[in-house]
Amino acid sequence: MKVLIVGSGGREHTLAWKVSQSLLVDKVYAAPGNGGMADIAQCVDIKDTDIKGLREFAQKEGIDLTVVGPETPLVAGIADEFQKYGLRVFGPNAEAALLEGSKVFSKEFMKRNGIPTGDFKVFEDFDEAMEQVDAFGFPVVIKADGLAAGKGVIIAKDRQEAEGALKEIMIERKFGSAGDRVLVEEFLTGTEMTILCFVDASTMVPMESARDYKRIFDDDKGPNTGGMGTFSPNDVYTPEIKREFRTRIMLPMREALKKEGIEYRGVLYFGLMVTGGGIKVLEFNCRFGDPETQVILPRLESDLVEIMNSVVDGRLSKQQICWSDKSCVCIILASGGYPGSYKKELLIEGLEQAEGEETFVFHAGTKKEQGKYYTNGGRVMGVTALGADREKARTKAYAAAGKVRFEGMQYRRDIAK
Repeated sequence: MKVLIVGSGGREHTLAWKVSQSLLVDKVYAAPGNGGMADIAQCVDIKDTDIKGLREFAQKEGIDLTVVGPETPLVAGIADEFQKYGLRVFGPNAEAALLEGSKVFSKEFMKRNGIPTGDFKVFEDFDEAMEQVDAFGFPVVIKADGLAAGKGVIIAKDRQEAEGALKEIMIERKFGSAGDRVLVEEFLTGTEMTILCFVDASTMVPMESARDYKRIFDDDKGPNTGGMGTFSPNDVYTPEIKREFRTRIMLPMREALKKEGIEYRGVLYFGLMVTGGGIKVLEFNCRFGDPETQVILPRLESDLVEIMNSVVDGRLSKQQICWSDKSCVCIILASGGYPGSYKKELLIEGLEQAEGEETFVFHAGTKKEQGKYYTNGGRVMGVTALGADREKARTKAYAAAGKVRFEGMQYRRDIAK
């Protein structure tokens, strides 16, 4: 098989790494890919948003399976375009991807179908939002409706911060058209948890649990990022919580999709909060999480391409999926200044020393020139390690992260602590 990975981040590098291990696969392409992916895949200079260009490439090269990493092409309808031309694609169509593409759609979908989530209100007018923002108490969560690269969610601790967030989104248009509508919602307290599921038209199969860290600094301080680290499994995902997730959230979600005529094929990401009143859904993503993928796929013992084929063919219920009992920890190394402005094209050193037995470096914002790697983004790479337990995995991951060097490099010291 020829497999095309669409995207250029750490998630896509991890996908390419896992796909390349499949005995079914002869060649892996990545569009556009990154410096690390170039070592295991042929990188093609096509942007992940160039749906027509990607489709034409898949036709010309005889690609057998296209795996879409990021949300933007999925929301824009890449799966619909590929399917129209008889091309096999792993990822939901545009209608299904709206669960991530519009936070308003997903919250109203949950409300209609009785899926537990926090209370919320939708606003299109700044003054109206300011009149009613106090109703939820503080802190309060303010979200831009559309895609904002994981940064359109602001937790305001008081009315002044809420006003600033609403101004940023609705008046200053920091996130462009993503801020046409704004969600103001209840701040849920508890422990966060991520569950990703493989999904076809009739079946949902949960993967192993994970925990993500969104804030830039230790102790969850500073602004939100695309994710600064993660670990798997999550201790919160006890047998009791697993049963509750299945009965109160996963199965009702499967039935709700059927009832509303949404045919979902791909990965559905459940961002959850385990509260005193039970599990509630914070958000959906329509694809593998980043950086959760970096700790979940190293624990997958089954052939990922076989699983993906079973999803595309609608036979997921017959697919056996096996997982390692080991723990996995990922530390994101970021550019100085991220998530604000930062330098690019800084030389990266120490990568060979960082990699080892069950220790992996998944590139995100990197490029490769004349055999050397340079920074090319805010989140530069994820240093990931497997271990017999979480503490062993954590120790290995931090030891490896300490061997990587580039100017201004920053990372959290409390991942999986």
